[in-house]
Amino acid sequence: MPQKIIQINREMFDHKNKERFAVKAPEGITEDVVRMISKKKNEPDWMLQKRLRGLQLFNDMPLPTWGPDLSKLDFSKISYYAQADEKAEANSWDDVPEDIKKTFEKLGIPEAERKSLSGVGAQYDSEIVYHNLKKEWEEKGVIFENMDIAVQKYPELVKKYFMTSCVPVGDHKFAALHAAVWSGGTFIYVPKNVQVTVPLQAYFRMNAAGLGQFEHTLIIVDKDAEVHYIEGCSAPHYSKNNLHAGCVEIYVHKGARARYSSVENWSKNTYNLNTKRAVVDKNATMEWVNGNLGSGVTMLYPCAILRGEYARADFIGIAFAGKDQNQDTGSKVIHLAPNTSSTIKSKSISKDGGITTYRGLLKIIKGAKNIKATVQCDALLLDKESKTNTIPYMEIKEHTVDVAHEATVGKISEDDIFYLMSRGLTEEDARKMIVSGFIEPITKQLPGEYAIELNRLIELEMENSIG
Repeated sequence: MPQKIIQINREMFDHKNKERFAVKAPEGITEDVVRMISKKKNEPDWMLQKRLRGLQLFNDMPLPTWGPDLSKLDFSKISYYAQADEKAEANSWDDVPEDIKKTFEKLGIPEAERKSLSGVGAQYDSEIVYHNLKKEWEEKGVIFENMDIAVQKYPELVKKYFMTSCVPVGDHKFAALHAAVWSGGTFIYVPKNVQVTVPLQAYFRMNAAGLGQFEHTLIIVDKDAEVHYIEGCSAPHYSKNNLHAGCVEIYVHKGARARYSSVENWSKNTYNLNTKRAVVDKNATMEWVNGNLGSGVTMLYPCAILRGEYARADFIGIAFAGKDQNQDTGSKVIHLAPNTSSTIKSKSISKDGGITTYRGLLKIIKGAKNIKATVQCDALLLDKESKTNTIPYMEIKEHTVDVAHEATVGKISEDDIFYLMSRGLTEEDARKMIVSGFIEPITKQLPGEYAIELNRLIELEMENSIG
């Protein structure tokens, strides 16, 4: 029986506006570009010095010698800063420039804010164009701010946490690059004992060709507080390479809980080289929910550092790779304290010669006793040309631990197809049902509109595929 071809409909995401820039940096990364970005944002000297240190380390550090091939990524052909409009950030959609507003309307952001969110931020290329927090959370002391503005309004708090112990400037080459040219992003602070019961969301849109986007997300969840933050990302398709090297830092203090959900749907010309990490204190919980698809090359490994006793981390994610795509994703958990626990569930789908790789790290240091950790990797291949790899790395320095690893690779069974068709389904609907069941553990963890989007992108767009 011939295999079906799953087509992903990117019409909503490939919409693009005519490029118009109030400010755009020349291609290439130089000290002049770094200083220009810092000056444009009127930053304090300590942030400029952090940027310059990042530039120095970026120039000194080699590209990774493992993972996907990055040889076609030409840093001299990327513009590292672009501002589409000189207008100040808006807190009403009516004040956002019309063409930019229409882009976010196509993506459903204003509607989602009205229906189900506590606050929304929207970034277009290098700058936040819209930001709003509902008054009830503002009155409880919650800070939900554009990262650029947070540097000005909360300098001591930002200085304490920004690229210090969570993601140091010199952590790796792309962290250093990010430190040098970061722009925009989200700053969240949740005070002690405050539970933000409705999610906060930011959406990052890269419109211009040959652009880099480097948003910084810094989330601080104070003692016994709780927050759910949702991030969406997309870009239209161009023949010229784009680069995304954002950074997410999350501090989950004693007894707190944080959930970070994201669906990254960059176009195939985008290199997605993102860094996401959380530091988790005593009795605290960090939850990662990730969907990765769209980009030509992805290297992304959300990490949780469990530094407090009874801390917990859960990761669940899916990667989808089609033709000309290499999705190298996974998760890292580092157990530094006793009685900590973690679960990692990773799924991938490969088609049309796409490559998916689970690359993970589970580390338990000496003295971290009574650890419970499980890693589960499931891969689904939709044809004979596609590939999947599982590269788990476990470094265990203690004996009193309970660690389990399981990995499976499978194809859509023709017997299953036959059985479902015997129950009245078409072959197309049978395949949709199987794929939908495979990704259900991820979609049921996502908010409604993101679950619908992920389903639509991965398995509901099976048009004209009989043959």
